[in-house]
Amino acid sequence: MNEFDQSSSSGAIVPCWSCKGPISPRALFCSTCGAVQPPGDVDHFTRLGLRRAYSLDPAELDRQYFGFQRRLHPDRFATRAPKERALSQAQATALNDAYETLKDPLKRAAYLLRLAGRVVDVDQAATVTDPELLMEAMEMREALAEADTPDEVAVLAAQAEGEMAQCETDLARAFAEQDLDVAGKLTTRMKYLGKLAEEARSRKIRMTRPGI
Repeated sequence: MNEFDQSSSSGAIVPCWSCKGPISPRALFCSTCGAVQPPGDVDHFTRLGLRRAYSLDPAELDRQYFGFQRRLHPDRFATRAPKERALSQAQATALNDAYETLKDPLKRAAYLLRLAGRVVDVDQAATVTDPELLMEAMEMREALAEADTPDEVAVLAAQAEGEMAQCETDLARAFAEQDLDVAGKLTTRMKYLGKLAEEARSRKIRMTRPGI
């Protein structure tokens, strides 16, 4: 499975819970009776009407997300039955989850890998096992520990952020070429670089504002 494979459920037809009319699993409303539908079992890209790929247009992502959310605003369902109010909230929650995942480059990479059967946990700390990445991690952490001034720490933070940006470029290429092994390594590296950049920023704040 690659980033261009689409979930088979995205093209299926299911019955509306209210009128039993035919609807798409990603439909927000029934085209027959207008009832809010439960979130379908579709991937985040399909839910937001986007092509499944690592490279995406942030403006298009925002446009799709906010367009759907406006249609599900709670004020629109204040007079509806409790079930429809609950379903509108469930739809909004599913859209939020999709948006929060896809707008973050690291989470988006990990999600694409998970869709392809590869798991990279971006939320939990993990031991670095790749020798090349392990050496890079040790060297950057040593440099951070030896940095004596806020400027030196800022340089290390900028270096990590620059490497993360390069990871994004390389990830787009890896996913486009369906090279999941490389994509997995790059995702792990981006995860580590992000933590290092965050630690560097925190240390700079502590150095410049000791009372915090």
